[in-house]
Amino acid sequence: MVYQQIFHQDTRGRGTYEISADVNRIIHDSGVITGFCQVFVHHTSASLTLCENADPSVRQDLESFMARLVIDGDPMFCHTQEGNDDMSAHIRSILTNMDLCIPITNGRGALGTWQGIYLWEHRTRPHRRRISVTVYGE
Repeated sequence: MVYQQIFHQDTRGRGTYEISADVNRIIHDSGVITGFCQVFVHHTSASLTLCENADPSVRQDLESFMARLVIDGDPMFCHTQEGNDDMSAHIRSILTNMDLCIPITNGRGALGTWQGIYLWEHRTRPHRRRISVTVYGE
């Protein structure tokens, strides 16, 4: 069986937004008990990540690391049509993931104890992000 649903996540700008509950709701709606789930973000300046969901400083440290690795407004960037964070947001999304695949066990995403599914917004301004969840299984 294959089941697909799309949802939107509003962001307030750069940062991580937990979407685990949305993904698990879609898995539940699918009726699949055992299988896998693919999550995909339809944008080139946002990404998806599995990350610790207990201590928010982990995600803050990831953001600090990424800010040092890919600097907004770096003079080597030609693509700046939408501002200083334009090209850096594209690079951030390429270095991370635009999709995730997670196992489904007993009708739920089989995440580790401290894992959460996050949309990682790489732009500094708010956006509305489109996310597809496709569930495969029985």
